[in-house]
Amino acid sequence: MIADHRFHALETLRLSLNVLAQPLQEAASMPSQALARAADFFTTQSDLLRENRQLRAKLLEQSAAAQEARLLRAEQEHLLHMAPGRSRYADGGILAEVLYTARNPFTRKIVVDKGLSHGIKAGMPVIDGTGVVGQVTSVGTFTSEVTLVTEKGQSVPVMLVRNGLRAIAVGSGKDGTIDVPFIPASADVQQGDLFVTSGIDGTYPPGLTVAQVSSVEKNSAYMFARIVARPAAGVDSYRYVVLLPLAPTPPRPETLEEEARKPGKGAAKPRREGGSRATR
Repeated sequence: MIADHRFHALETLRLSLNVLAQPLQEAASMPSQALARAADFFTTQSDLLRENRQLRAKLLEQSAAAQEARLLRAEQEHLLHMAPGRSRYADGGILAEVLYTARNPFTRKIVVDKGLSHGIKAGMPVIDGTGVVGQVTSVGTFTSEVTLVTEKGQSVPVMLVRNGLRAIAVGSGKDGTIDVPFIPASADVQQGDLFVTSGIDGTYPPGLTVAQVSSVEKNSAYMFARIVARPAAGVDSYRYVVLLPLAPTPPRPETLEEEARKPGKGAAKPRREGGSRATR
């Protein structure tokens, strides 16, 4: 011990014994290490399962919030498109929310949350951020019914942007399309052309986007071409619309007969036959 302490004489022997004892130490510690690892495995697995459940719950919550955020963002962009700074026709209009579609499944109508109490009148045009949606056809106290431009028989005077061709766009009442009838087969109408309101009816302001031509069929055997267009507005998708005020109706020109019937204007004086005979 003194020699090992003073001169480290047994250091080599001690290292050799350590090398020989290392496998025995590891073999002796293997059961405890195996038990500890098994305990850690089950504990870690339970923790992972619990964390996995928590993460799934958070994922579902965040997914719902993300979907709501996307909806709010889409509605915000839609409302911005209808703002006065973005649309010259939104100024003076009334913003309304679409409540539900009409009860009749064979008609294309929607019900909005504005009525007589909000100053709504029958005939007011309805638009969204992209174009014409339809026209108010029935007004209640707090709600109104809007007939979509795709409804059968609903007509809008339109004009082709590219060449100024005037026509009448009529709802087909099927698959959400718009027909443009009575266009000569020789007319210059192409696929992709845009129709806007002409404003000659006094209801829709001029320049509102109505539809885009989706197909043009011309047959020399027929006088008119078959033109089908898709509405530019989201008639079946958007949640908010704008109801535009009715344009003031210009006075109707009076005929000559109406002018003659007015008292004091152009009325012929009756002749007095008796007085003329007495003078003679």
